[in-house]
Amino acid sequence: MRSLQSDVEQRGTRIFELVDKHPERLFSKAGFYQRLMALSMHDERFKTQLFRFVAVLPSLRRPSEIIQHLEEYFSDSNDGFSPLVGMGVRVARLVPWISAPVLRWNVSEMARQFIAGRNAHDVIAILRKRQAQKIGFTVDVLGEAVVSEAETDGYAALYGDLLEKLAHETRDWTDPLGKNAELFPIVNLSVKVSALYSQISPAAPADAIAHLSTKLRPLLRRARELGAFINFDMESYALKNTTLELFKTILTEPEFKDCPRSGIVIQAYLRDSEADLRDLIEWGRARGTRFAVRLVKGAYWDYETTKSGQNGSNPPVFLQKPESDANFEKLTRVLLENNSVVTPAFGSHNVRSIAHAQAVANELGIDRSRFEFQLLYGMAGPIKRALVEMGYRVREYCPIGELLPGMAYLVRRLLENTSNEGFLRAKFAENVPAKELLRNPRELIKQAITGIGDPEELSGSNHKNGTSLHATAGHSFRNAPLVSFIYKDNQDKMQSALREVRKRLGEKHPLYIGGEKIWTDNLTPSVNPAEPTEIVGYGTEAGVDEAERAVKAARAAFEKWRWTSFEERAQLLERAADILERRRYELSAVEVFEVGKPWSEADGDIREAIDFCTFYAQQMRRLGRPKLTQQVPGEESYHHYWPRGVAFVIAPWNFPIAILCGMASAGVVTGNAVIMKPSEQSIVCGAMLMQVFAEAGVPPGVLNFLSGHGSVIGAHLVDHKDVDLIAFTGSREVGLKIWESAGITRPGQRELKRVICEMGGKNAMIVDADADLDETIMYSIYSAFGFQGQKCSALSRLILLEENYDRVMERLIPAAASLRIGNPEQPGILVGPVIDEPAYRRILEYIEIGKKEATLAYQAQEVPPHGYFIPPTIFTDVKPNMRIAREEIFGPVLSVLKVRDLDEALEVANGTDYALTGGFFSRSPDNIERVKARLEAGNVYINRSCTGAIVGRHPFGGFKMSGSGTKAGGEDYLLHFLVPRVVTENTSRHGFAPEQSPEYRDEFLWRTPRD
Repeated sequence: MRSLQSDVEQRGTRIFELVDKHPERLFSKAGFYQRLMALSMHDERFKTQLFRFVAVLPSLRRPSEIIQHLEEYFSDSNDGFSPLVGMGVRVARLVPWISAPVLRWNVSEMARQFIAGRNAHDVIAILRKRQAQKIGFTVDVLGEAVVSEAETDGYAALYGDLLEKLAHETRDWTDPLGKNAELFPIVNLSVKVSALYSQISPAAPADAIAHLSTKLRPLLRRARELGAFINFDMESYALKNTTLELFKTILTEPEFKDCPRSGIVIQAYLRDSEADLRDLIEWGRARGTRFAVRLVKGAYWDYETTKSGQNGSNPPVFLQKPESDANFEKLTRVLLENNSVVTPAFGSHNVRSIAHAQAVANELGIDRSRFEFQLLYGMAGPIKRALVEMGYRVREYCPIGELLPGMAYLVRRLLENTSNEGFLRAKFAENVPAKELLRNPRELIKQAITGIGDPEELSGSNHKNGTSLHATAGHSFRNAPLVSFIYKDNQDKMQSALREVRKRLGEKHPLYIGGEKIWTDNLTPSVNPAEPTEIVGYGTEAGVDEAERAVKAARAAFEKWRWTSFEERAQLLERAADILERRRYELSAVEVFEVGKPWSEADGDIREAIDFCTFYAQQMRRLGRPKLTQQVPGEESYHHYWPRGVAFVIAPWNFPIAILCGMASAGVVTGNAVIMKPSEQSIVCGAMLMQVFAEAGVPPGVLNFLSGHGSVIGAHLVDHKDVDLIAFTGSREVGLKIWESAGITRPGQRELKRVICEMGGKNAMIVDADADLDETIMYSIYSAFGFQGQKCSALSRLILLEENYDRVMERLIPAAASLRIGNPEQPGILVGPVIDEPAYRRILEYIEIGKKEATLAYQAQEVPPHGYFIPPTIFTDVKPNMRIAREEIFGPVLSVLKVRDLDEALEVANGTDYALTGGFFSRSPDNIERVKARLEAGNVYINRSCTGAIVGRHPFGGFKMSGSGTKAGGEDYLLHFLVPRVVTENTSRHGFAPEQSPEYRDEFLWRTPRD
């Protein structure tokens, strides 16, 4: 009996023999396309530019726009592109009215290689040809980015119409094999759940399932009547668990429990795919009805690794292609061993994977008519023909749709075809020998990838809840990953934390002064903005006496803390970061109750606090050692820093732990003694942070906590002669008063007060004519209405070029109308309550002003009846001089301004008192560079949200009336808490001097014997 590997090799060799009988190039379209694809496989930069140009082309309307983009992407002589490309650009520039249509036609032809048609009518002709070739079909509708429920209704109707037409046109067709035909219905429709609900949140699978089921039940019902098959497609990892749960939930309902003509996709490149498959099989056994599984490698590898890299979390995919190939083979066996329950479909172009499936089926005695192979339309034609000739059932995955929504699919196919590790490239473009292509993938897996660790270890369950790829150690810094609410474990932890925190609502919290808990006769209540009758907790109210006591405690502690080594101070922050991580869910839950933050926003705030601690600890290690200014014979000059003294930190409520922690930790790690005062609306969050630092071992008096009225203790401490530094984040009105007051030198004052002042914004995002509208709408909606628009970075003004205006607005309004508004205790809520009654009334007043100044284009009609809920509101016909376009509203109100061109857009964007954040959506390299250079904002964001700055990655802060130019979370931030000092020594003695001085030396930390 021959080995499995021998059988795989023999079967693979046979497939290659049949393939070689009818040779075909990897890219069947000749000429222009063939040359470009060949070039892209040998030039990564060209490939990047080419795919970007392909993606933007359908949105360009005029020949001049097409030629302009062609030049911007390819005309740079320094890029070293092929002479073919340079010549093409020059010719195109000379005759744009001819060359632009030719370019569009060529890209359309490129798309037609992978997209079977625009609609059901187009695809039927293709399917008839395939039927004659004994190849079946599954049809998929392209377009993965829906931004509104109106768009999902359109896709649901399209799926229904497609099902009807396919069933009608194929009513006389028969299965090519005949045997076991009941397992493989002729009509096979693939459905993407992302096209059927615009508000899917991984944290709220129950909500998604409820909405998706209403769209899917009619489709499943009609498919059963027609004898058609419905396949649930798998997309990005964020939707994986919801898709699996939806599939099991709806097909367990009595109406569909006995329906065998349904299936789902398993992606073998996912580390948890085996667990998912085995769970499905057990579910299928319990259900008692057969179902199908399409096993694929997965098409979102680049996306998943990029997103994981941005978050600092472990990627859900295998990092080596042979790992995915090996797992595919492992899951192939699992499927075939359970073929009494599940009907396998193997989706791969890899002849090794195909031959392995054939060999395992033969080993298990499974007839070839009980499974099928699925391959993509427009790819691997010779392999399809070979499999048909060998007597296997073959089905082609046929996507249909317009070119614009099809771009994402097209680019993925191009990436797959030109990937360095792709099988099709290896076989059809590089002619790699068959023996090499048929090697066991387990032999090709490298032991470990440097810096990432053991692949098997990463796949363990201990890593799925947000563990970083790289631990922070020594002088390195890595952001803490966000909690992934994709996982049920994390959803359960958050729900548990909410229950536990709810039990503690109404607790009283003391002041902390000089290491002691202090109580006064007065308590300040903090209420839940979603349920104003619910008191989250009480803060002890400090008065002038307590403020004086805090200053004295801080001054006394400073005299010792300033001489504590920077390493000890850095370690204190790292201990605090560890405690924040341990209490992460609890602290997030407190923010949900106290300031109305949705789950993900609350977790992001705690993540930012953790990052501030670890980043500033790392930065202090960088700054703490005295550094030699120059190498000079006979002299040593060392530059170093001293702390300023007593720092008074005043924080806002909208990032109640992160900003308070960031300013306080910066003061502490630099050797200052700190008095921190939270906002009156977030006293409990401030008290929690004080608990964290107390547990971390902050020495008495080094960090003091005062809660109370800003008009009393805030004003007193700002004016205090013994307060050396004020770090403030909040409104422009208060910030300017602090700035003015701090400039007055008080009797007995020792230092000129340093003020770190971070204020508000009137942030604008500009939408260019060629912008990706899917991204534009998604990011604009989140930037404007996420956390109710209560971020200083939130989008307030959306500036649209007039040629793009109508297209943006026709999608923006329905997207806003689709938002989930409600109590943020519920998972998946985007819009919750504003912070308190004064804010509620002030925002409503601005809405009334907007109704008088501009046109009310949209306002949500349904908001919860209790709590401080403001309906998301959009105004159009807004002019730059209107109050709603100039004044900070700090709520879910968006002004839309129409401009002629980019010149006017920049003029309008820069025409306010503020300069905090700004954004630009464009696919024009030249325009992007122009906006990078000219947009007046401290943080400029291109093709993404204008909120969500990450410590270390996006140092945050603005100028003009947005702030004093400081950058929280940046490398220079700690310098504002320090005074520079240079110590110079003559090291020459009687003409003799050391040859060289060390670049760094130990700290100047001389202590008296009593210290």
